Amino acid sequence: MNAILVAGTASDAGKSVITAGICRWLVRQGLTVAPFKAQNMSLNSFVTADGCEIGRAQAMQAAAARIEPEGIMNPVLLKPGARNSSQVMLLGQPFAEADALSYADIKPRLRPVIADCLATLRQRFDVVVCEGAGSPAEINLRKDDLANMGLARAARLPVIVAGDIDKGGVFAAMFGTLALLSPEDQALIAGFVVNKFRGDARLLASGLDMLTKLTGRPVLGVLPLISGIWLDTEDSLGIGTHPTPAVNPTKINKADVDLLRVAVVKLPRISNFTDIDPLAAEPAVAVSYVTMPREIADADLVILPGSRSTVADLRWLRDTGLAAAITARASEGKPLLGICAGYQMLAGQIRDDVESRAGTVDGLGLLPATVRFQPTKVLRQCRADYKSEQVTGYQIHHGITEAHGGETFPGGCADKSTFGTSWHGLFESDGFRQAFLTQAANAVNRTYIPTNVSFPAERERQLDALGDLIADHLDTGALMRLIEGGAPAALPFIPPGAP
Repeated sequence: MNAILVAGTASDAGKSVITAGICRWLVRQGLTVAPFKAQNMSLNSFVTADGCEIGRAQAMQAAAARIEPEGIMNPVLLKPGARNSSQVMLLGQPFAEADALSYADIKPRLRPVIADCLATLRQRFDVVVCEGAGSPAEINLRKDDLANMGLARAARLPVIVAGDIDKGGVFAAMFGTLALLSPEDQALIAGFVVNKFRGDARLLASGLDMLTKLTGRPVLGVLPLISGIWLDTEDSLGIGTHPTPAVNPTKINKADVDLLRVAVVKLPRISNFTDIDPLAAEPAVAVSYVTMPREIADADLVILPGSRSTVADLRWLRDTGLAAAITARASEGKPLLGICAGYQMLAGQIRDDVESRAGTVDGLGLLPATVRFQPTKVLRQCRADYKSEQVTGYQIHHGITEAHGGETFPGGCADKSTFGTSWHGLFESDGFRQAFLTQAANAVNRTYIPTNVSFPAERERQLDALGDLIADHLDTGALMRLIEGGAPAALPFIPPGAP
């Protein structure tokens, strides 16, 4: 067999982190491992070395497997936009624009590509750990399903179903997920995993036993809720689950260091907000997400993040009064940073006949730049030096921002204390991040002393913690038997089932 699918009773049940944990645990066993998600819907994405756009979660899972991410690990990526439609990315490149109904017409063309990608990974790696999407019990979508039981049936994958007990109702969710599937789908559901449990797992024993008796399938483990795991959250539900600082803030001499307050504007269509995670990992930085003008009044640094819909979110900034508040801050010389779409909003003028089709729109006029949207999407990794520090990042945009002056800044330009960049991920470069925070602090007469926080090391620490979670709390023997032998034969059918 050499593959398994991690499904969930719902979105945010923990599929991504369980998949990553399994990848890390398997690598520790000396196996070569690859992650795979047939179809992902997310505005948090990453660009691979060969210029493919994939979900951030799959890039994180590749890191857990200690391999470089590739486009075939997430062949279909859906990026929701402003007009009730999504950009469909196929093998990391723009393929189509579709709404919920028209996407069904596209799926037959995606299915063979997905099958080829999974088959290729299974040939190249000892194990492929697949992640489902949403829930396999979304019976209205089952006919054309690409990522859950449709994939499992096509590739004969054993499936484990994860449920989030922290939200409540996990036993009903697990039993109901199974009971809503057809006999053929149920035959591949081989076990359950309870996720995010608080307390003594012995309290669950009677419920776990009853679930096993009712379904004929074992509970492979109860994973405790562990704090400080953020790991490339896929959607805005995860905003605010910032990393726990690697350095204890109580060890900072408060007489020497000010707490730097960073306000991130929570745009309606915010994207790649994982750009902020390295800032939140700093012990002397307090990150908050804001939606009202008064919330940025006391901030030392304001960040306009990425967005899937630049013009629509710029209009929202003006409607809420945030545009006026941001402009006032800039005129006072207080630090302001725009990332990708945020950089575009800071420009003087935006010409968009592609994304919003709004034509020419005035930007905030805070940077000497103009923006022109083009049909071709820019997808590439980048590298530069800034103030003697090396910085890396990646670009994902249709809008080309051209600077007409100002100071040099990685991926963009700067004017006094207003900065703009088209690069995502640049704060993952430790030296650059700390130099920029020092510069921002100086602009508001605050003291920021760079720490020894290593963001790559923090990510690695969390991936190891996920591997430990699997090793310590999952029946890894049963897991390996499923990977090697597939779902057991003659698993019982649980009525009523789907037709």
